[in-house]
Amino acid sequence: MGRVTRRQPVVRVGGARPGPSVDTVIVEEPLEVRLGGRPFQVTMRTPGDDIDLVHGLLHSEQVITEAAQVVLARYCAGSGPDGVNTYNVVDVTLGDGAVPPEPGLQRNALTSSACGVCGSASIDQVTRATRFALAPTTVSADVLLAAPQLVRPLQPAFAKTGGLHAAALLDPDGTVRCVREDVGRHNAVDKVVGWALRQDLLPLSQAILFVSSRASFELTQKAVLAGIGVLVAVSAPSSLAVELADEAGLTLIGFARGDAMNIYTHPERVQLEGAEIVAARP
Repeated sequence: MGRVTRRQPVVRVGGARPGPSVDTVIVEEPLEVRLGGRPFQVTMRTPGDDIDLVHGLLHSEQVITEAAQVVLARYCAGSGPDGVNTYNVVDVTLGDGAVPPEPGLQRNALTSSACGVCGSASIDQVTRATRFALAPTTVSADVLLAAPQLVRPLQPAFAKTGGLHAAALLDPDGTVRCVREDVGRHNAVDKVVGWALRQDLLPLSQAILFVSSRASFELTQKAVLAGIGVLVAVSAPSSLAVELADEAGLTLIGFARGDAMNIYTHPERVQLEGAEIVAARP
């Protein structure tokens, strides 16, 4: 899979075939984003769909609101130590309507693939910043429960490595519109939002955002800013993610596994006919 995976010698202990072997591991490399040649942010990511990633990142940081505000996004030639293009530096030329960050606020610190850096410091800032009212679209509980199985066949790198996250946009009928993989869950979401931005699909008022991870404040923020009304995660949400979802009007679902899930906020969007409901203990 090119730069997405690489082969790594290992020593297997136990199991059916112990001893020296070779495993496939996911690639993790830095991506530096520059705005007009000036450093803006560095994130650790899995190479691939970098232009989508950059668009989604700039949208979540409220630098751009539409793809037309990016005049050009290109890899910087000669960015390696020997003058070779590493494809790890993208320079963005912003156009009319973009809001470049103040030079003193530009992020020169590394953003890890584990958790990223939150672009807004509070729930109030996120709700004030969003341009979209979240639509009251309803979706079947069956579709939400099926989301992990619908997305899994479209995760080729995960199938080879088991070592990275996925984010996906689904229609209310279960049609999968876009899947992106990345070692960082926030990068995977930026990639699908960036894809939608470049397709002129924002606000994503009819979309379900699925993530194969926990639901953090940052992922919830990205969903709200993109106009997404339903976020489904296979793992747990954080307390701040729940608070933001409740305040912003987003339906937040966690532990979507098998035939069960938890609806943490705004259950009115979920059609529960035929679904078994068990009340949680206080």
